[in-house]
Amino acid sequence: MHAASWAAAYAPRFSAEFAAAGIADRRTRWHARIAEGEGLVMLGFLEGRPLAMSWSLPDHARTAAGGPAPDGSLAEIYSFYTHPDGWGTGVSAALMQATLRQLKANGFERVHLWTLRDTPQSRRFYLKCGFTETGATQLHDFGANNLLPQVEYERTI
Repeated sequence: MHAASWAAAYAPRFSAEFAAAGIADRRTRWHARIAEGEGLVMLGFLEGRPLAMSWSLPDHARTAAGGPAPDGSLAEIYSFYTHPDGWGTGVSAALMQATLRQLKANGFERVHLWTLRDTPQSRRFYLKCGFTETGATQLHDFGANNLLPQVEYERTI
């Protein structure tokens, strides 16, 4: 689902060769991440088919709108992707609600994430989920100096 979502939303922003490599990488990277057991990985299912995924980790170092969170009360959603077959079905919203509930149960008080500046669909989704823009921006290097601007969103859990 990560590879399919990335192919639809991100690949058109890069050269065909770079995009193909990025899609291939996203088909295999989760095996190692799950085996390492780092962070919270959750899946959203629709009619028995996994169509959405989230990956969250504690964020101890970030300084932004709410200031640093050295106590571990701030989480970051590093990855939130939905297969294009799941777009508009509600599976993403259900997964976000479940992710936020679990983060709260794990002791987090706030959560933030970064998304591409030029993806209005994802930005609308995060607003609907109660996130607000912090005003922070950054350039994210997807590799080989392929930089794209991102904006930050945050919310209280």
